[in-house]
Amino acid sequence: MKFEEAQKDMSFSYFGGGTGVLVSGLVWCIAGFVALFYSNLSSMLTLFFGGMFIHPLAMLLSKVLKRPGNHDPKNPLGKLALESTIILFVGLFLAFYVAKLHVEWFYPIMLMAIGVRYLIFNTLYGSRIYWVLGAVLMLSGMFCVIFGANFLIGAFIGGLTEIIFSLVILNKSKGVVLNTA
Repeated sequence: MKFEEAQKDMSFSYFGGGTGVLVSGLVWCIAGFVALFYSNLSSMLTLFFGGMFIHPLAMLLSKVLKRPGNHDPKNPLGKLALESTIILFVGLFLAFYVAKLHVEWFYPIMLMAIGVRYLIFNTLYGSRIYWVLGAVLMLSGMFCVIFGANFLIGAFIGGLTEIIFSLVILNKSKGVVLNTA
């Protein structure tokens, strides 16, 4: 499979990654509401456990939108998608550890970690919008730290940013077709 074919397969199968970005944005917003109505720890755990359902729910949503929801098993970019999740685990470890010392930095650290991971999605899906999304999330995380944002602000920034970008990605990906010839 050639590189461009691999990207097109990933983009077609997962609706340009837009379904995952949308589900992720919703998880971030739910975590923000949990912080608002319950506790910071419950919010952090919501992001952690909710994050485990992002990929399966994104696959389901892709299928609902008439896409396969899984890539060709021969697609070498599938490994990159899996390997990039290591960034999330490192980000979560750092965020949870730092939150013991400075709870307001949990979401900013997660914003930056998720932003770094999205930079890789340009390679996965062949769409530079992921560079913009990654940069916006990383800068948002930095600004939250610099300006001492309240704990839950980062959750809503992450959620709303991802939801807005997901709508752009989904709209852009409507016209993607997969040539199987």
